[in-house]
Amino acid sequence: MEYFSSHIQSLVEELSRLPGVGAKTAARLAFHIISMPEENVERLAGSIMNAKRNVRFCRRCQTLTDEELCPICRSGARDQSQIMVVENPRDLAAYERTGKYHGLYHVLHGCISPALGIGPSDIRLKELMQRLQTEDVREVIIATNSTLEGETTAMYISKLIKPTGILTSRIASGVPVGGDLEYIDEVTLLRALEGRRAL
Repeated sequence: MEYFSSHIQSLVEELSRLPGVGAKTAARLAFHIISMPEENVERLAGSIMNAKRNVRFCRRCQTLTDEELCPICRSGARDQSQIMVVENPRDLAAYERTGKYHGLYHVLHGCISPALGIGPSDIRLKELMQRLQTEDVREVIIATNSTLEGETTAMYISKLIKPTGILTSRIASGVPVGGDLEYIDEVTLLRALEGRRAL
């Protein structure tokens, strides 16, 4: 039995498709949106559409941006010889919050997962290898999550990079096995970065 009108039910269904949003949270969000002033709802809808239409991949590091290069890649203050490889833009943001890493990034947008049918060609590895051929990089820090998929991806990347002679390191195990970087506090992330090891 449906409790809400078709418009409310439709909004709840769309919100519940968002990651981490269950039916109760979706209903709570739907009622909040409905109770907001119309201009606020229009601003929210406009922001969503603007982001969808204008956000793209940074030409260099593959993170999400609304310009050709993201602010980190455009910055002259960053260490251009160091690249940290992360799974997604949320992991990049987690390390940026520490305020202690001053190199560049490369965002894979996933990790290798044979069980899910995700191979090396399905993530942004080709773009990373192109960067290593054209940029003067002395170290690649692999900061994928400490999951089976993250470890598989780290080992695959280290084997790809080894013939280039570029130093390859892995973040230390201050990050718990099975933990996602975006949910880990800055101190733990910093310890993991400082305790990285060569692969």
